[in-house]
Amino acid sequence: MGTEIFRPQKIFVERSIRDLPFTRKLLDRWPSVPVQIVSQPQQAVDALRGEPDPIAAGKRSLLIARQRGPFIKRCPGTKNYICCGYRIINAATNCDLDCTYCILQGYLTIPLLTVYANLDDLMAQLDSFLSSGQDEFYRLGTGELTDSLSLDPSFGHARLLVPYFADKSNAILELKTKTTNVEDLMDLEHAGRTVVSWSLNAEPVVRKEEHGAPPVKERLQAARRCYRAGYRIGFHFDPLIDYPGWEEDYRRVVEAIFQHVDPQAIAWISLGALRYPPQLEEIIRRRHPQSEIVLGELFPGKDGKPRYFRPIRTRMFRKLNTWIKEHDPDVFVYLCMESDLVWRQALGWSPGNMARLSRLLDERVKP
Repeated sequence: MGTEIFRPQKIFVERSIRDLPFTRKLLDRWPSVPVQIVSQPQQAVDALRGEPDPIAAGKRSLLIARQRGPFIKRCPGTKNYICCGYRIINAATNCDLDCTYCILQGYLTIPLLTVYANLDDLMAQLDSFLSSGQDEFYRLGTGELTDSLSLDPSFGHARLLVPYFADKSNAILELKTKTTNVEDLMDLEHAGRTVVSWSLNAEPVVRKEEHGAPPVKERLQAARRCYRAGYRIGFHFDPLIDYPGWEEDYRRVVEAIFQHVDPQAIAWISLGALRYPPQLEEIIRRRHPQSEIVLGELFPGKDGKPRYFRPIRTRMFRKLNTWIKEHDPDVFVYLCMESDLVWRQALGWSPGNMARLSRLLDERVKP
């Protein structure tokens, strides 16, 4: 199946960046795709209003725009739950995959695939951010508001960022993906300063809920290529989905990880259960009526997001952690956006707060 290379059906270009090198590169890549110049991004949004499914139409369109705000932001996290202290590099937003549970469906104010062309500003902000925090250590990544590699054959962000981080002693880059687009990573000088991570799920969940994404086996084959090229590897089981027979299916995925990648190369494995903003449920029911994920035993958490009942989450985390540790007890497993109580019940310990979890993750990848 593999990962299809993205080709937009229409391109919107913000007038102020139409002559920047990145913009010209993309327009030259797709010379036959219709282009509309807009004065501001809202005009591109307005062009989708007549579509029966503006979100789907947005995934087929591309907006090339100027990033007017900061490229680097903190992961928003959630109050009352332990966050990992990750920093987001916001070089693009949205994704051409169409996972039923994706929070971007209800989160983005601009529902188009959007990429920012003022890359000189991005690099200047990175220089300033990292030079001002020489005594700190930072984990930064591009995979929070988009898939890090799904659109990379077109955008080339990895070729820009991986060599940049190769000589940074106070930061690492994490690229998070569901795809197999790793070809451009193979010849880059990374010096071990980039972690390439895969979002994984049970195969029935992939087939039913992760539309456009390749099977788990192909993702793990791509992970093996990166491991053999010297990259550190990460895995993220998020969101875990509760359904009859989940134990056997998820255990198979854990076993497959260690058949493809040496545990010494694994920087971390995170676990997170299904959760989403309340407004997303109506979007899932409307856009993905075949999905049954909203029918689970979900209750509002401390942040108002529907989550599985705590004993369900705890049981899933405990079993995944046990299966991972059976292969290698030293693999670092952490929970994404969970309470101190769930950490202790599921893993037998807790970092207690974001600062300590962040330090523990830093220690996995510091030079």
